[in-house]
Amino acid sequence: MSDAAGDRSADGSRMDEHPANPARRATRRTKAAIVLGVVLVLGIAAFVGLRHGSQLEYFTAPVTRGDIRDVVDVTGTLNAVRTVQVGSQVSGTIAKLNADFNSRVRVGDVIAIIDPRLLQGALLQASADLENARAGVIAAQATTDKLRAGLVQTKADYARAVQLAQSGAATQSELDLATANYDAAKAAVAAAVANVAQARAAVSQKDAAVTVARTNLAYTVIRSPINGVVVARNVDVGQPGAASLQAPTIFTIAQDLTKMQLYAKMDESDVGRIRTGRHVTFEVDAFPKDTFPGVVSQMRMNATTVQNVVTYDAIIDCTNPDGKLFPGMTAYVTIPVATVQNVLQVSNGALRYRPPLAPDEIRSVYAKYGVDAGSTSAPDAGHASRDAAPSAVASAKVADAPRTTRAAATAIVWKERSDGTIEPVKIALGITDHAVTEVRAVLAGTLTPGDSVITGSLATNTPPPGALSARR
Repeated sequence: MSDAAGDRSADGSRMDEHPANPARRATRRTKAAIVLGVVLVLGIAAFVGLRHGSQLEYFTAPVTRGDIRDVVDVTGTLNAVRTVQVGSQVSGTIAKLNADFNSRVRVGDVIAIIDPRLLQGALLQASADLENARAGVIAAQATTDKLRAGLVQTKADYARAVQLAQSGAATQSELDLATANYDAAKAAVAAAVANVAQARAAVSQKDAAVTVARTNLAYTVIRSPINGVVVARNVDVGQPGAASLQAPTIFTIAQDLTKMQLYAKMDESDVGRIRTGRHVTFEVDAFPKDTFPGVVSQMRMNATTVQNVVTYDAIIDCTNPDGKLFPGMTAYVTIPVATVQNVLQVSNGALRYRPPLAPDEIRSVYAKYGVDAGSTSAPDAGHASRDAAPSAVASAKVADAPRTTRAAATAIVWKERSDGTIEPVKIALGITDHAVTEVRAVLAGTLTPGDSVITGSLATNTPPPGALSARR
């Protein structure tokens, strides 16, 4: 028989294709197990590779030593120390202006004239009325003198009539007539005296009218009440001004612009930190490269509320010897609250950083380095306590910032060691300028200038061997 015939069984089928062949089934199972094992090994290797192929890239900032200034930044408006609005107390047409914008004037200088003709006529009329009243006094006095002479005559007639009536030479009717004439004469004299008093009162009234007319005429000449500079002129020549209700403003004069005041709007949260006498600096848009000094002279208690924001006015005195500053300019004020010099300082970003570890892992690291996290007071976004007690870490000279014995705020920063590991360091915080914060004391661990504190981290894959990578 041939080889093909030899591979077949008696019923004509191939022996290796028979489903009941146990050797063939064992071979297939072995191959499947090998393939499955290889797949599992590759999956585990890929998982482990992905898990261990990533690491944390740290972003760090160096610990330095330097000065820190805690300041309050506000905006305000420049004003003259004294501003006077010069107006007219009489109505009339502006006849002449002797001052204009930026004119320098002195006390008593004539700066404007109102057309005086109507008021001159009013004065002449009042003067004429006064003379008429005085003539009335003379006439009333003459009438009084005449009636007094008649009174003397009627009094003598009355006395003779009494004597004649007593002797029986005169009748009773003659005596009654003499009595009536005498009483009428006395009444006429009294009336004449009253007319004299009335005439004299009219003289006083007309005299007062003359005084008013003369004063109104004097008001047509407008004089400067102070030494200063005209900062506003509100009328032109020929323009009428009506002073029936209120005095119209003709000029606004600022007194001595070499000294000015700055009205700064202070937020209520900063009011408690500002004291009178504190030196400040400010800038204006007109001179962005110049810095001007000032002194806080007053904190006004009158609050201003705009959209639920409460502010108070801080009055800042400043000098303007060069005349650069103008009233109404917007000033950007920097008020120093506290200053420390030559102190250890860390970036505010380091105060907020926490490594991406489980709570149990973080507690384990704290315990390893002896850090007591339970007593840590969280800093307010890097805004450290300004009232903490002084530290012995650095000899800090503190200016303009009284310190109390209240406990300092604390925080935990993470320092990157030379071997790539990280270490927690607990510190006591001082003042901040919102970029860096003073380290009052190191409570656990070590922190020296030049150390790197972590401000952030990023998970990255491990680069292949030989590839270039940057730590930071």
